Amino acid sequence: MTNSFAEFAKAKMIFVIGSNMTEAHPVAASFVKQAVLAGAPLFVADPRRTALADMAEQHIPIRVGSDVAFLNGLMSVLITEDLYDKAYVESRCNGFEELRTKVLEYPPERAAEISGVSAETIRTVARRLASVKPVMLMYTLGITEHTCGVNNVLSCANLQMLLGNVGFECGGVNPLRGQNNVQGACDMGALPNVFPGYQRVDNAEARAKFEKAWGVTSLPDKPGIMIPQMLEGLASGKIKAFYIFGENLANTEPDIRHVEHCLESAEFIVCHDIFPTETTRFAHVIFPAAAWSENDGTFTNSERRISRVRTASPPPGEAKPNWWIFREIARRMGHMWPSKSAREIWDNEVSVLAPSMAGVKYNRIRGNGLQWPVPHEEHPGTPTLHKHRFTSGLGKLVPVEWTPPAEVPDSKYPLVLSTGRRLYHYHTRTQTGRAAGLNDLLSEETADISPLDAAELGIGHGEMIRVASRRGEVKVKANVSDRIPKGVVWMAFHFREACANWLTNPVFDPVSQTAEYKACAVRIEKT
Repeated sequence: MTNSFAEFAKAKMIFVIGSNMTEAHPVAASFVKQAVLAGAPLFVADPRRTALADMAEQHIPIRVGSDVAFLNGLMSVLITEDLYDKAYVESRCNGFEELRTKVLEYPPERAAEISGVSAETIRTVARRLASVKPVMLMYTLGITEHTCGVNNVLSCANLQMLLGNVGFECGGVNPLRGQNNVQGACDMGALPNVFPGYQRVDNAEARAKFEKAWGVTSLPDKPGIMIPQMLEGLASGKIKAFYIFGENLANTEPDIRHVEHCLESAEFIVCHDIFPTETTRFAHVIFPAAAWSENDGTFTNSERRISRVRTASPPPGEAKPNWWIFREIARRMGHMWPSKSAREIWDNEVSVLAPSMAGVKYNRIRGNGLQWPVPHEEHPGTPTLHKHRFTSGLGKLVPVEWTPPAEVPDSKYPLVLSTGRRLYHYHTRTQTGRAAGLNDLLSEETADISPLDAAELGIGHGEMIRVASRRGEVKVKANVSDRIPKGVVWMAFHFREACANWLTNPVFDPVSQTAEYKACAVRIEKT
């Protein structure tokens, strides 16, 4: 996030796209509700009419997978009607002419044809977004989980820069992270192309620094591979072993049958987790890890805030802190890592090697924590990014073309399946599935369908149906809801037997390698 959660409640106008905040991020959504109750206009672009859309000045029911066309349509109006922030674009951005050429190919009429949103609505929304300054834009996995996910993100950034909303309190581009501490994992270098602090592995100066710090002579100079290539490597035999740390791949990756085949093909699998999962069934070795309340350490949330976690209870049995497990494996492979605590890791390694966190010392992480970048120990942290300049100097406007989902409806599979989360459970229920109260509130999965589709197919609310894709099928109860548009089926992936990922399509964004969980073709029928 370029901005902070505290700004949500103070926002002058909010544009939410591809985010069911009330269920996936209920605390963040509460701040948005506060802003609306205080008078801030809210616009929600989402195929479904979510609970947050009920509070919006306008719900914009875009078709699944049409985000780029819709956003290009908005920008086309801003440019043709001279509503964009010329001074900001001229002084702080480059690439305007290229962007202008591209978005003018998406007049409201063409954008309407692709997105299903009327041309007049597109004009109205564009004018309203230009009428207030700044506007906060928020998105979640409804933007990123597409084969064009990177282009969707670029389009959100293009819109906010064109409006001159980046670098200001209550503005910016604000992605809400999908999992606890996923921001912190990325910050620490749990990505194949960067070292801690987002220092690129193909940068010779960065490599030299880490080689010296880690006492090695040749770190890789090319980015590594991502999960889809890893799984395929297991299936082909190119990759022999797999270390799975805090992931339930057998439920979270698309096309579960294929994922299980890949895991079964491995010669050696290590799972490192706090509970047994569908994935630990494939493990040859399981390391029991201490849970968050049994650890001393840090989490970093979506707004880049680093917060302390203190031990509330001792870990059970042989469970150990994550850092201890990794350190012991290294020791038994002949490497003596000097840090012996979370504090030493921060003070002696992270803050020394990552410039954006140079001022984050353990004794400073208290109270509300610190938001990086924190370049030195007197620095208070950075609630708002890009206030005076972008990281690379000028903001880069990047023209992008709309592309449809990889799999679209046809006569055999006439509906679109889109997936997400429900309020009462978290991911694959590794944790929440062990809470009796939450299971009482939501004990099974449903397939949410529109009343029009239900009537056409003769399906009643609560009846068992079969949802099938080219990859598999599940039996599940129908939830007939007027919040679902005709032609769309919506499911979550919390319950194993009716997990949406038996159906989802294993196709990925070419840059981020994020799967297209939000769109695949399915059919439904009574069982």
